[in-house]
Amino acid sequence: MASSDLTILVIDENKLRASVIEAGLREAGHARVTILHEVYGAARRIEALQPDVIVIDLESPNRDMLEAMFQLSRTVKRPIAMFVDKSDQRSIEEAVEAGVSAYVVDGLKQERVKTILDMAVSRFNAYSRMERELAEARSELENRKVIDRAKGILMKTRGLSEDAAYKLMRKTAMNQNRKVAEIAQSLVMAAGLLGDEL
Repeated sequence: MASSDLTILVIDENKLRASVIEAGLREAGHARVTILHEVYGAARRIEALQPDVIVIDLESPNRDMLEAMFQLSRTVKRPIAMFVDKSDQRSIEEAVEAGVSAYVVDGLKQERVKTILDMAVSRFNAYSRMERELAEARSELENRKVIDRAKGILMKTRGLSEDAAYKLMRKTAMNQNRKVAEIAQSLVMAAGLLGDEL
């Protein structure tokens, strides 16, 4: 998707500041921009609109408002650029933990909006890719553990070598059009049900 095709939701209670962001986005070629002036109830609008990117501008956010925005960013799983006038170290750390892709303090200038938006999307995509890779690595590690346990069961019950046990599982997986890890999981589960008999 080209960056100009993005659906962008701007959340800002201050209409003048929202118009600065909107002008910066439209000047950068973004035509699909929606402005929301009410912070509370934003989750419903996000659900309905399904924006690609969210820009949040908070003039002087209090702790409750920041926490509400951080909670929102944890749940929507989209790139979020957040502009604030003032901040402290704790708020910055909380923004990072909440998954805010760009947290800009005292930096709202029309000509910078596009660059910040592009950075937010890039950081979000990089973070999402790392999360996926981590989940895949964890799954692969878990699969290896299950396969090793299943090989051990076959070695013990059938008197097979480790290599022969794996080949048997692989052949069974191919015959059943399943993954080796699925066969291993079934074997481990069956062994658990049969208990001491295996």
